[in-house]
Amino acid sequence: MDDEPLSDWVDRRDAKIGRLRAVPLVSGDGPKGSHLNPDAPRAIQRWNGYAWEPHGFAANLAEAQRLLHPRDEEHPTVSAPQPQPLQAGRGRHRKPRPEE
Repeated sequence: MDDEPLSDWVDRRDAKIGRLRAVPLVSGDGPKGSHLNPDAPRAIQRWNGYAWEPHGFAANLAEAQRLLHPRDEEHPTVSAPQPQPLQAGRGRHRKPRPEE
């Protein structure tokens, strides 16, 4: 059996520290899927490296999604490509001009 080095396992485990998850608060043996009961409140839990610990609370699925996946408020400034006007020339894609 090929075991991975312990240092690789520790790096993989440490990379997950601080990860958040939302758990629906439903009673009994109700459905636990995140897409079911979208209006049910959610407990936000944080992984500390050993166990999931309470971190926060969300009123519904939409709020939980905003907490788990925040969007950047500043949109990246990417300049749109500038249109290149056609220039006079005899490229392969241009029709030859009739001689005057």
